[in-house]
Amino acid sequence: MIIRVRVIPGSGRKLVKEEQGLLKAYLTKPAIEGRANKELIELLSGHFKVKKYRIRIAGGEKSRDKVIEIDA
Repeated sequence: MIIRVRVIPGSGRKLVKEEQGLLKAYLTKPAIEGRANKELIELLSGHFKVKKYRIRIAGGEKSRDKVIEIDA
């Protein structure tokens, strides 16, 4: 499965929600040294109930708009 996610790093909460057909991920970690990407994978792992190793950032690693690939 491939999904598009808009990431908001440095937020006061960890949350995944859908707005206007787009998935938004609010992260507490800053976008420094891949911390936000690591937290994003952990958050999506819990949200979709899959193991972390099954989630990969396929595009937008240094962008707020990311393409996520999930192996089911």
